[in-house]
Amino acid sequence: MVRADMARRALAIRSQLFPAGRDAGLPAPNPVPSVGTLDMAFPLPPAILASRDLRSAELEKSPADAWLRIYAWMQLARTGDNRILDLFRQGLIKGTVTGGQGNEGLVVPLALLADKAIDVVSFSHRGLGGHLIWSGHLCDHLNQYFANAGSPTRGREGNIHHGDLSFRSLPMISHLGAMLSNVAGATDSQRRFGRPAVGFTFFGDGASSTGDVHETLNLASLLSLPVIFVIENNGYAYSTPLSEQFAAGTELWRRAAGYGMEGLMVDATDVEACTRTLAATIERVRATSRPVLLEARTLRLRGHAAYDTCDYMLPGEADGYAARDSLPAFRRRLAAAGHEAKLVAIDAEISAFVEACIKVSLATPKPDPAGMEDGLFAPPTTTAWEASPATPTPLNLAQAITAGLRKILTERPESIVLGQDIGTYGGAFKVTDGLLKKFGRSRVLNTPLAESACTGYAIGLAINGHRPIEEFQFADFSTEAVTQIVLNAATYHFRSGTACPLVLRLPCGGGLTFGSFHSQELESFFLSMPGLKALYPSTPQDAFDAILAAFDDNNPVILFEHKGLYRRGRAPVAWNPHYREVWTPRHLRTGDFATFVTYGEMVHLAEEACDYLAAEYDTKFDLFDLRALSPLKLDAIAASLARTGRLVVLHEGRRTHGFGAELVARLTETQFASLKAAPIRIGALDLPVPFAPELEHVYRPSKDAIIEQLTPWLG
Repeated sequence: MVRADMARRALAIRSQLFPAGRDAGLPAPNPVPSVGTLDMAFPLPPAILASRDLRSAELEKSPADAWLRIYAWMQLARTGDNRILDLFRQGLIKGTVTGGQGNEGLVVPLALLADKAIDVVSFSHRGLGGHLIWSGHLCDHLNQYFANAGSPTRGREGNIHHGDLSFRSLPMISHLGAMLSNVAGATDSQRRFGRPAVGFTFFGDGASSTGDVHETLNLASLLSLPVIFVIENNGYAYSTPLSEQFAAGTELWRRAAGYGMEGLMVDATDVEACTRTLAATIERVRATSRPVLLEARTLRLRGHAAYDTCDYMLPGEADGYAARDSLPAFRRRLAAAGHEAKLVAIDAEISAFVEACIKVSLATPKPDPAGMEDGLFAPPTTTAWEASPATPTPLNLAQAITAGLRKILTERPESIVLGQDIGTYGGAFKVTDGLLKKFGRSRVLNTPLAESACTGYAIGLAINGHRPIEEFQFADFSTEAVTQIVLNAATYHFRSGTACPLVLRLPCGGGLTFGSFHSQELESFFLSMPGLKALYPSTPQDAFDAILAAFDDNNPVILFEHKGLYRRGRAPVAWNPHYREVWTPRHLRTGDFATFVTYGEMVHLAEEACDYLAAEYDTKFDLFDLRALSPLKLDAIAASLARTGRLVVLHEGRRTHGFGAELVARLTETQFASLKAAPIRIGALDLPVPFAPELEHVYRPSKDAIIEQLTPWLG
């Protein structure tokens, strides 16, 4: 087998695994782009590993073949995990490694029984056996551990943190529990495309305490999503035993009743019984489209990771686990059934295969950092919009966004709008008013109060071919979904080459006497993390253009919507064929004294201040509405600064660590020699947003405050 580029390899494996035409006529998931070529010969796997599938009927019709196939994959996973640990201890693998020793009796049968043509999965750090079965060659997975040029992530992600999005294997992040909602969303996406998929997501007993898990269980039950939530319970969350994790008993599967779903427990040390239960459960979930919470009792044969000494375990506990190890027990039963000769041959073939693969991976060159920054954002796409509305209509900013959402839902069947109270109520600011009645609940989805899970669900939809738009009631509440936004959505393309076209609408800003928890400006908070794009319109036409531009971008885009602008006057809004120009600054005033940069509601205050200073002091500013906060396109502004030699930056957010600091740094780095005076940053006070109008007026920039700060500077 010759290693070609990732795209061709994925297609080759897909053609072997999945019959042509199976999904004919259905929208395809986002493709994984080429990551380069390596002329490396991969060893041919043992013949028994040629089949990556197992159907429940085989357990009755040809049980010997089925059990031997399961054993072979379990043995490959165990041998691979053990050798990876050896290589780590030799210093040939960096970071650290976690092992799935003791979990093979669960992960391997489940991966074999899944329909890898349509199903969705996210394995945990105990899931090497599942990765090996789901897609790719052992060398691909070893390359990931060696972080070399053949790594599926090009060395950008560590060890087991990889998947294969072309096969709907979602790469896990270390925030265990956060992947459940991604799987739920991608599985729902598959169902929306007409594919009878089942989702599988793995997490440990420790992670079962996290809020993301409970939010997603509730969401999956509410939406009737066919996901099997698998708790890998080995008795410890790192070193914390069950007795110190749970006060209400340790039968975690019983929690399912609280979410209105089926719950059950399997003993992963009994491979035959576990396999049969998994087969029946998968068939049931596929048929009923109802979620299941499955607790699998596994073994801690190794510590949490390579550095874990396991000195927290009770005396004799490790020996007891070893005595119950599913792999040797399963082998003994197969040998007793007359298969010893075949088992010996399988063991020898797999051992030789693993060693041959290690040699290939060790010889693979290190990754080339050239072009690494180009992988942050997914490349652009082209959306074919109808040229409507052609006739300009006076709209306020809120109505302009509503019109944009209506256009998107009408013309783009892959679009979905979701958020709290956006249905019958029409959203906290009535921006989605009327959309539910026109487009129905499948397209306008009223969600429970679970920002993290709902954002993760939207991410799952996005990476599988849908284009969701999520509304947060207030920008402040997006802090509940920070992990999903900045560590999942923002990193998917860099880590896996997969686009995540997601729009996050954040009503933000103060001036309306809403206090600290409904008035935040969070652009600096979010945009300090790479992988996010952001637009901040100040006019109805720009808002209409921005929602379209955000929607057809292949990356997660935050749309900041200042609440004070929602109903601040009307202006003509119509279809603009140049709507993508919203990604560049807009020149509002021409002047020679100083370059003035701002965005959002501050644009209107800046215009008023500039007009006043021009009239009273005969001083004119070159004023720019930034519009796009990420990526920053500052060429025109830099050219202005080179001409004027003075810079003013205004934003509503707090001054310290505010977005203006980044603007000043970027602009003065290239134009320092042109400066005639120190730049001025105008922002809010470094306080929580106060409530009383008299306090808030002083807290945030006002026209008078802007003029007061600029007047002494004029001389």
